[in-house]
Amino acid sequence: MVSLAQLQAALTSNSASLSECEYRCSAFLNLYDSPKCASLATQAACGRQLRILSLPFGDAEDIASTDIQVQLCEDDYPGWLAISDLDLLEPADRPYQPRSLSEAEIKERLPQVIAFTRAAMQTPNEYLWGGTVGPNYDCSGLVQAAFVSAGIWLPRDAYQQEAFAVPVPLASLQPGDLVFFGPAHKATHVGLYLGEGRYIHSSGKTQGRNGIGTDVLSEEGDEVSRAYYRQLRGAGRVSASYLPKGRCEI
Repeated sequence: MVSLAQLQAALTSNSASLSECEYRCSAFLNLYDSPKCASLATQAACGRQLRILSLPFGDAEDIASTDIQVQLCEDDYPGWLAISDLDLLEPADRPYQPRSLSEAEIKERLPQVIAFTRAAMQTPNEYLWGGTVGPNYDCSGLVQAAFVSAGIWLPRDAYQQEAFAVPVPLASLQPGDLVFFGPAHKATHVGLYLGEGRYIHSSGKTQGRNGIGTDVLSEEGDEVSRAYYRQLRGAGRVSASYLPKGRCEI
């Protein structure tokens, strides 16, 4: 358990910078997209590690509504943590060390990735913007969680996952590849290819199924499939596990 006073004391007395200290989540945490902590940005599963980027200073009464800027270690994703959730952090035993995986090792693990998404679909769920820990996911949160279940880290958001994956022609799609959707300037949606023209994804309420479902990459599908197919940008293959900036693999 970590308190704000302990963090403030560590910053003022420790020669190391605040961001060099890492903390472990003892329960799953919500991270938000602004200091107001009003809109969910992502979630951190129990056991993940983070760095604290900035802290408020002052008396507890003065800063009760101020929150803490953090960055998750495994994917470099930033967010804001509510002060009330500080007691769900504990000092990490050691700095996060990413593990290197070969393309062959990743390919061997893809059946586990696909199995995770199919199991997630069988659990009652609905679409949750920022969701990564289940049962409710957003599109890239489901994809990231599925790969993490097999020990493979991807960046958090769909456009980041598109940039990270190796582009592949649609005619060469294999099960476990990623398919990306959105306008010309940016990927805004991602799904996991299952084979035989089908993919699984978590889609929203206004366009989709309000949760996890399967669709087809074709104009011949139902209304949801056709709507996404018209936004298809391309596909990518995961050939490595994400390496956080400034970290060395083992």
